[in-house]
Amino acid sequence: MKKTVIGAIALLSAMAVTSVSAKETISVVGSNSASPLVEVFAETYMNKGEPVFIEIQAPGSSAGIRAAKNGSADLGISSRNLKNEEKEASLKELVIARDGIAVVVNPKNEVNALTADQVTAIYKGEITNWKEVGGADKPIVAITRDTASGTRGAFEDILKLKMKVAGKKVSAISQRAQVANGNGALKVSVASNPYAIGFISLGTVDETVQPLAIDGAAATVDNVKNGSYKVARPFLVLYKDGAPSAETQQFLDWMVQDEAQGLAAKKGYITVN
Repeated sequence: MKKTVIGAIALLSAMAVTSVSAKETISVVGSNSASPLVEVFAETYMNKGEPVFIEIQAPGSSAGIRAAKNGSADLGISSRNLKNEEKEASLKELVIARDGIAVVVNPKNEVNALTADQVTAIYKGEITNWKEVGGADKPIVAITRDTASGTRGAFEDILKLKMKVAGKKVSAISQRAQVANGNGALKVSVASNPYAIGFISLGTVDETVQPLAIDGAAATVDNVKNGSYKVARPFLVLYKDGAPSAETQQFLDWMVQDEAQGLAAKKGYITVN
């Protein structure tokens, strides 16, 4: 009897090990802003009992694009459109959601709206005091993201924060701007400074910051959808043509289906269907 019990335990253990090892790992690398949504997708998908383990790293959109191109990850994530020099015929793009970029200030700030030109001038360092845009007589603390950030790349493109130096397009954001490493870090910085301004994913806005209306349009999902709020960008998943395994392709297909898109909507993002 004892040998039978031990044998049964050994068999169950072997089955458990086989079950775990049978799961395929899908590696995902990329955008700090888009990764929270992909994490929700991944957790939901794995909880459905699919035979995959999805691991996500979020060093930034540029890293995600490189990882998809060189095959160091199964999937890359970008929170901006690809630059011409980043595109390849074999690199496929899947839009999994769209997102506004909210220009945010501290809730104690009396300024609740700016024009796109004013935001551009603030980040170029041409407007440096809140009194110049109807606020208090206090210096503006502009906070930006690091250069690998897809949110920063999209923000610069939309608000014309690029300039040419020696024939190359470079950032026109003032070097006096503080740099935050990540969407969450930037939000915390603005939330803790009454005179700060920053930009974050619309889907991560909460009561700790105040999103500004831009050119008369409030930063809302409806206004991104109808086009009146123009500071918006896609969330892309990138992969090599023909490279995804059957399991990875199933995850890609699922992310644009109704179940996943419903999760995107609940998180404050704009759905693709």
